[in-house]
Amino acid sequence: MLFKSNFVLEIINNKIMKRALIALAVSLIVLVTTALWFFKVEKSITGPEVLTFGIIIVLVGFGLYFAYMRFTGAQRGEPPEDELSKRMLQKSAAWSYYISLYMWVFMIWLKDRVTLDTEQVLGAGILSMAVIFFLCWIVIRIRGIRNE
Repeated sequence: MLFKSNFVLEIINNKIMKRALIALAVSLIVLVTTALWFFKVEKSITGPEVLTFGIIIVLVGFGLYFAYMRFTGAQRGEPPEDELSKRMLQKSAAWSYYISLYMWVFMIWLKDRVTLDTEQVLGAGILSMAVIFFLCWIVIRIRGIRNE
C-alpha cells in the first residue's frame, strides 16, 4: 500500500515539474523575443519603449520565480497547491480585478483627453493589468490573509 502511495506521489510530482517547465519555457521565449525586438529597433529607443521593456522584464522575472518555486517545492516533496496558496492567489486575483476596472476607466478618460493610438492604449492596459496583479500578489504574500 505504501509503495502505491509513493508511486502516486511521484506521478503528481512529475506533473508539477512539467508545469514548471512550461512556465520556464514560456518565460524564456518571451524574454528572447523581447530581446530580439529591443535589439532590432532601427531608430533610437524612446522612453515608452524602455518602460515597456522594463515591465516585460519584471513579468518574466515573476514567471521565472514561479517556476523556481515549483521546482524547489517538488524537490522537497511539498504539495503543489495547498489551501493557503490557492486562497492567496484567489484574493490577489480579486483585488487586481477590482483595481483593473478603475484602471480601465482612467485609461478611457485619458484617451479622450490625449491623442493616443488604440493599440497603444490596449497594450498599455494589458501590461498594466499584469503589473497590478503582480503588485497585489506581492502585497498579499507579505501581508498574509486575515481571518474573514
